[in-house]
Amino acid sequence: MIRTLCLSLFLVLAGCASAPRPQARDIADACRLLTETPGWNDAVRDSARRWGAPIGLQLAIIRQESGFDPDARPQRGERRLFGLIEGERPSSAYGYAQALDATWDRYRADTGRLGASRRSFRDAADFVGWYVDLTGRMTGIGQYDYRDHYLAYHEGQSGFLSGTHRTKDWLLKTARQVAQQASLYEKQVADCPGLRGGLFNLF
Repeated sequence: MIRTLCLSLFLVLAGCASAPRPQARDIADACRLLTETPGWNDAVRDSARRWGAPIGLQLAIIRQESGFDPDARPQRGERRLFGLIEGERPSSAYGYAQALDATWDRYRADTGRLGASRRSFRDAADFVGWYVDLTGRMTGIGQYDYRDHYLAYHEGQSGFLSGTHRTKDWLLKTARQVAQQASLYEKQVADCPGLRGGLFNLF
């Protein structure tokens, strides 16, 4: 009996960590996305309160990086040895936030969340908030400067400060799209009757 209860509790907790991947129609509407996955709503609001990272920006970054897929990884390169050996991945990026191994390790060390998983939406949202806060302190980028925050997220704070993004037209275009998506998500969350709101969507 006790063993059965423990197993049931484990399954419930495991389900809270990573909800099923949402459909395309849900990704387009933050109101629907967060209403149908209340655990995600709590996660982005907790991250916003802790780090000051706007909910719209968190969601837009995660959408761009992984499409809300907890198992997302960069595509492998071309197969080698007559197709017998899989190609290498260009980086160690993984999970909702596509965090690199080294950056994720730094996040866990800085926050004390040693058990954090890149497959957990809650942990990924907190990671994005932590990164946005760190970027703001290192570069002076304002919390609602969505475009520059995405550029720093993609290039790293040092890369952003040295201007590595300036010659990458594709990245500048993507950053503008992420900024537009973040603004739209913010409006959708603010106008959503099914979500609890508050000043700047922090509460």
